[in-house]
Amino acid sequence: MEMDLDLAKLDKEIINNDAYDSLADRWYEAQDDPIALLRNQHKTQVPWILDEIRRNIGYHAEVLDMGCGAGFLSNDLAAAGHSVTGIDLSTSSLKIAETRDRTRSVKYRQGDVYQVPFPRESFDVVTAMDLLEHVSDPKKVLAEATRVLRPGGLFFYNTFHKNPLAWLVVIKGMEWFVKNTPDHYHVYSLFIRPKKLESWMDDVGLDSMQIRGIRPVFAQKALFKLLATGVVPSDFKFKFSRSPLIAYIGVAKKLREH
Repeated sequence: MEMDLDLAKLDKEIINNDAYDSLADRWYEAQDDPIALLRNQHKTQVPWILDEIRRNIGYHAEVLDMGCGAGFLSNDLAAAGHSVTGIDLSTSSLKIAETRDRTRSVKYRQGDVYQVPFPRESFDVVTAMDLLEHVSDPKKVLAEATRVLRPGGLFFYNTFHKNPLAWLVVIKGMEWFVKNTPDHYHVYSLFIRPKKLESWMDDVGLDSMQIRGIRPVFAQKALFKLLATGVVPSDFKFKFSRSPLIAYIGVAKKLREH
C-alpha cells in the first residue's frame, strides 16, 4: 500500500494530469486545445479497435476502459453494442463522459489504474488509450490489465515512442503551435520504446499481436492552418504508418496468468 501511495504522489508531482480536470465540455468542443488532437486521433483509431474486437472476440464484449477520461472510446464502444465500464480518477471527466453517453449504458466509476476495483478475469477487453505515458509505473498498469482480463482477452493501448523526433513533435510541437497547451502536458521521460513495452507485456503474460504507427497526415491543409493559427481544424487527420517513430497503437492477447 505504501508503494501505491508513493506512485500516486509521484504521478501528481511530475505529470500535469490536472489539465484534464478543468476541461468540462471542452473535452468535446474545444479546438484551441491539444484535446482536439486527441479527439481527431481517436477517429482514426476506433474503427481499427472495433474491427479487432469483432475478429477476435465477437460483436458483444465486456470491456474495461482504463483511464477513460471523458469517454471518447467508452461511448463509441457502447454505441457499437459492447458492454463497457470506464474508470478514471477524475470525477469531473467522468461526469462529462456520462452526459455524452448516448446509450446510457456505460458504467462509469472512479478508479485507480494501479488498483483496478474488479476481480480477476472480469473482462474480454481492456483498453489503455493515452494512458501509459501519463503514469510513473506503466508496468504496474499492464499487470492490472492482465489480472482482470480473461484468458484470450485483448489489451489495446497507444502511447509515444521515446526518441528525439517524438520529443520534437509531441512536446515541443504542441508547446510552439497548439494554443492552451499546459506545462508538462507530456513528460519525455515517460515515453516508451515499443521494444521496452513488448518486454513488459511479455513479463506480465501478454503476447503482442500487432503494433502500428500513428501520426498526423503531413500533406493536409489542416496542418498548415494549425501551424498558422494555433487552432486545430475539425478536419485535421491522422493516419496509420508502418513506422512507430512518433506514436503507436497496439493490441496484445492474454496468454497466461502473471
